[in-house]
Amino acid sequence: MPENVEEKKGKKGEDAGPVIMNGMFVFPNGDKYEGEYMQQDGSIIRTGQGRHVTTDGSVYEGEWSEDKMSGQGMLTHHSGAKYTGEFVNNQFQGRGVYTWPNGSSYEGDFVENKLEGTGNFTDTDQQIWTGQFRYKAAPGLHFQLRLE
Repeated sequence: MPENVEEKKGKKGEDAGPVIMNGMFVFPNGDKYEGEYMQQDGSIIRTGQGRHVTTDGSVYEGEWSEDKMSGQGMLTHHSGAKYTGEFVNNQFQGRGVYTWPNGSSYEGDFVENKLEGTGNFTDTDQQIWTGQFRYKAAPGLHFQLRLE
């Protein structure tokens, strides 16, 4: 059970479902969470908007559902890599942008944390390659000319 550093109770209507609260918690491993949550069986369940910071410096800020990153969010890894987009059950799923620490990026579709479908890859020289991506393979990419 995380240590409750600060807690503010949410509003509860007459026939409302679970009460959504807002607070900050420090977990036994040192991770910190600040945002909306529910309590269930003595545990907190992250739900709604929140920010989770791990002890290694990785940060997720966005939507939570049933204690998992789900919905729109941004995950910044301690290495400098960053993903902004849709999450489902703690995975990149749907549309998003992944940026590597060297500045190259992929914008497009993700399925279970993998580049999958139509997207654009921008390399370190800011050249854009477009096409179909299948995890680590991208057969038939097309170079996109930029007119300046």
